Amino acid sequence: MPESQSFRQFILPLNVEGVDLELSTVHREGRGAPILFLHGFGSTKEDYAGLTRQPAFAGRPFVAYDAPGCGQSHCSDLSRVSIPLLLATALQVLEHFGIQHFHLVGHSMGGLTALLLAHECPERVISFIDIEGNIAPEDCFLSRQIHDYPANDPQVFFDAFIERTRHSSDPASALYAASLPYKVRAEAVRGIFSSMVELSDHDDLMSKFLGLPCPRMFMYGEQNSHLSYLADIQAQGVELASIPACGHFPMYSNPIEMWRRIAGFHARHAG
Repeated sequence: MPESQSFRQFILPLNVEGVDLELSTVHREGRGAPILFLHGFGSTKEDYAGLTRQPAFAGRPFVAYDAPGCGQSHCSDLSRVSIPLLLATALQVLEHFGIQHFHLVGHSMGGLTALLLAHECPERVISFIDIEGNIAPEDCFLSRQIHDYPANDPQVFFDAFIERTRHSSDPASALYAASLPYKVRAEAVRGIFSSMVELSDHDDLMSKFLGLPCPRMFMYGEQNSHLSYLADIQAQGVELASIPACGHFPMYSNPIEMWRRIAGFHARHAG
């Protein structure tokens, strides 16, 4: 495949629970089990397109797409966007590509979606890398702002959220904040954040995560080494990956180390 065509980008039309979607998708065929990547809130599929420049993943098939309400994807009803809709979307994407067994990588919002996906069809998931996806109520440091800083107007809330984020302590905060207006539709934020908080507070995500039969890695930035559950999940068989010089966004702060740790984990759990 020529360097300029290291992956195929196209629009995938779907109807998910009565909502018309046009998903901006990147895909590459190849050898071995495919990887499904699910991006976080305020991120896009391009977080993972760099896989094609990593020698450790030469020839590996993968799929990534902009979630409804995000990136270059289009959604006919932004008020319907929520984690359950993102889960249903992921299932339809897998069906479209005829993927039965796969490696799963999800970050933040995508990590939570990935956890619910793995819980729903555990026999299909070869391995799961959770990059600071929600598994406990303390993980809602971004999403809980929908309750902590309420606003009736979606754009007013989103603009204020962007400004708070711009000045936060994460090493990638300014970079991340600068792209938020281009990567998320303001009308989709409330449904995403509210469902993230609801699931984190009431759905016992930790039990779901620890109950998965596949090999699991929890990746986190060293700035977040204070997370209260790290030692416990490690003791219960979860591999930890602390990414140096990094907060919540290893794909922005330290992508070289992020890819190295993903590659090593997949090499040990090829399926």
